[in-house]
Amino acid sequence: MTVSKRFIIAAKLLFAYFCISLLSGCQQQPEPQPMQEQLESAHKQQEADDLTLLCQKLEKNMLEINNQRTTFALEQVNQDLKVCLPLQPLEKQKALLQRSNQMYRNFLHVERSASQQLTFEQYAFDMAQHPTIHQSHFEQFTLRDQYLLKHQGQAYVELVDATAAEAHYRRSPDYLAKIFAPYMPDAERIFIENLALQNVEPAFSDQTLLIEPFEIVRRALFWEDYIHTYPKSSYLKDAKHLLYQYKIFLFKGLKNTPVSSNYSDPMDVKVSTLEELKKASKFKRSELALQSSLFLQFLEMSPEQRRKYAAGQTGLSPWQQMELYINLRNPAPNYQKDCFSDSVCLE
Repeated sequence: MTVSKRFIIAAKLLFAYFCISLLSGCQQQPEPQPMQEQLESAHKQQEADDLTLLCQKLEKNMLEINNQRTTFALEQVNQDLKVCLPLQPLEKQKALLQRSNQMYRNFLHVERSASQQLTFEQYAFDMAQHPTIHQSHFEQFTLRDQYLLKHQGQAYVELVDATAAEAHYRRSPDYLAKIFAPYMPDAERIFIENLALQNVEPAFSDQTLLIEPFEIVRRALFWEDYIHTYPKSSYLKDAKHLLYQYKIFLFKGLKNTPVSSNYSDPMDVKVSTLEELKKASKFKRSELALQSSLFLQFLEMSPEQRRKYAAGQTGLSPWQQMELYINLRNPAPNYQKDCFSDSVCLE
């Protein structure tokens, strides 16, 4: 083999070796990239930081809601509450709940002149009779009234109907039941959800009961059971007040819808009330059942028996005699909250 041929073969072998080495180098693994777990962790940390910031700003945003803001701004705060409430302990949740009460009071506040107030109440009455907007009235409203009336039903805003003593806006009882209750302990959740259902429609107006004795008994039994089931509830005092109030409705009534004139005998008691008391007296392990039974006994007592039981207490009215006999006591005489407008008892 000539030198030139050897040189050519050697050159080819060298070229082949070079190509193999080059190819091998091209197939080397790339530099290690961040692991998927690290990327996910960083993403989660960013989300957590964003959520922390959102929740830190929440109370400030709630305080900024006033009667110049829109329902859109209110709904945005409510969405933020849904995000942040599951992360908070009960005490913080209740603090935010109180803040939400003030937030809605600020949002629904309207300054009116006397003539504007009269026009507004007339409109509310007309709406109760014929749910249409009277343009001649509408133009006389304050700008805030015009806005709120156009946006009824949004952000849990509603106009209380004309059965109320004075027409006014309110936050729907559904609000706390849907925004707060799902994230609270059972005792608080059940209190809010049930009071919301009870207060969708008013129980009374202008010293007149608007619910039947059957419903009064049902609600009284619910609150009695709630007190026994959740003795450590943060709403225990409110539940006891509600139970007492429903007993007052059942055994006494209100000024314009009294249960009896003087409790002289069974004929002096509303028939519907008497029937429900007879049914209630047969329940087992219930304080309401015992008091219903005692009430029925009291109706059969003579004036002499009643005086004897009063043990020397003179000047008692028939109601006071009956109250004494069935041992109906107010658990908190200085209680000042309103438990018949919302899904919590309001100051």
